[in-house]
Amino acid sequence: QGYLQQYRLHNQTAEFLLFNDLLLPVPFNSCQTGPVIDMPVPASFNDITQDPHLENYIGWVWYEKEVLLPQRWLQDDLSTRVVLRFGSAHYYSIVWVNGVQVVEHEGGHLPFEADISRIVQRSPGVPCRITVALNNTLTLHTLPPGSIQYMNDKTRYPKNYFVQNTRFDFFNYAGIHRPVVLYTTPSVYIDDITVTTTSSESVAMVQYQISVVGSELYSLSLSLRDQEGKVVATGDGPSGELKVPNPNLWWPYLMHENPGYRYFLEVKMQAQANGVPQEDIYTLPVGIRTVHVTSTQFLINGKPFYFHGVNKHEDADIRGKGLDWALIVKDFNLLRWLGANSFRTSHYPYAEEIMDLCDTYGIVVIDECPGAPYVDVICVNSYFSWYHDSGHLEVIPLQLTAQFENWYKTYQKPIIQSEYGADSVPGLHSDPPAMFSEEYQKAMLKEYHSVFDKKRKEYVVGELIWNFADFMTNQGITRVLGNKKGIFTRQRQPKSAAFVLRERYWKIANESSCLPPIIKSHILFL
Repeated sequence: QGYLQQYRLHNQTAEFLLFNDLLLPVPFNSCQTGPVIDMPVPASFNDITQDPHLENYIGWVWYEKEVLLPQRWLQDDLSTRVVLRFGSAHYYSIVWVNGVQVVEHEGGHLPFEADISRIVQRSPGVPCRITVALNNTLTLHTLPPGSIQYMNDKTRYPKNYFVQNTRFDFFNYAGIHRPVVLYTTPSVYIDDITVTTTSSESVAMVQYQISVVGSELYSLSLSLRDQEGKVVATGDGPSGELKVPNPNLWWPYLMHENPGYRYFLEVKMQAQANGVPQEDIYTLPVGIRTVHVTSTQFLINGKPFYFHGVNKHEDADIRGKGLDWALIVKDFNLLRWLGANSFRTSHYPYAEEIMDLCDTYGIVVIDECPGAPYVDVICVNSYFSWYHDSGHLEVIPLQLTAQFENWYKTYQKPIIQSEYGADSVPGLHSDPPAMFSEEYQKAMLKEYHSVFDKKRKEYVVGELIWNFADFMTNQGITRVLGNKKGIFTRQRQPKSAAFVLRERYWKIANESSCLPPIIKSHILFL
């Protein structure tokens, strides 16, 4: 697989097997299991081969990889804990190590892990064989939901023919989508760190809670360092508060000349286990910022913040939903070129690597989270002149204004236009604007923007275009190789609408009077 690591990341492949009938953790070979193919990890398996059956496959697939572990990991002295961690695998996963089941996990977009110490330490020198069975079937009880429909008309369908029905508008990619790593900790280790922050003009408070697993007898020491490595605060114990004088605050992109400022909280744990000294050290980046919501504003560090950004999907050619660093960095460069200060993670939790880069670059994230009955900000999705009143751009101002006024009258809470947009086929042009042309997408955006400019003076606090880039969907008569509402193509090339949005977002940022002079002068040449 692609990111099993001992010391550093390296590119390999995992053997991959379609397997429908049995769930037996046996070593893969063509004699016992049938044909086996190489499959990169992380990646969706759907678009890797030329096999249309695999592209739309529903059911069980198997991965297997053998790795050699460092000898020091395998000493059976109870002082080292060996952990196998998956960033994500879609959707239902069963994992074996050397034929022993170690973890079972349901859910396609969150990490999971297993302590495999006893298995690998009992057989030093033997390769660690990792076997994974994945099932991408969606049911009424999965997230996202789906259903299996069997086609029983024998005059139209083969025996046992079925289809996977879904009610969402993105492709049901499957596979091991994020890195798989092997790592170690002491047997007594830091399990979790929770940090919250408050601040005033002259001082910030960093509250922390630390969980340690493996013993109740341990000591904890903490140091908070700035970006130059200088210690600005120290503490000890599993919970407490650090006082930071004259703090550098975490600011969003284009609100400050130094956005995304982060301190580094180093936590050191020392303990004794079975007579052996134990030490675990973990460093956590920490941004000091406050968030407050009024009836008309969204405030970061006490200053009004206006969301001008995009919706995204984890989606690209060939790799599907597989994590790809080149693609991730390209996307962040496009976001900053666009002048976007935020994005919404539609419609699932994103990779931790992406969230960490958001912290680094000062990108504000509207993240997926469990449903809750508490709403501070109203997010509204609407597609006036697209899914209804199709082609009638002239109705947008009236309908959009009525939408905002009705929501605010009812709840008196700030509003974000969390989705709006139109499909455009790259290179398709029409004047006057016609649906699916680049001109229509541009014209629709401008109609929305005229209303946004009026209402953001009152209680509208953000606008997020649907979508950042074109993305794949199931085949259907309304989708020509996917959803085309991106302002960039799936290959990350700009459509005409991207330039409209770029001009707007930089103008909004300039109006906020938060930009340093060097950036303001740059805007003159956009």
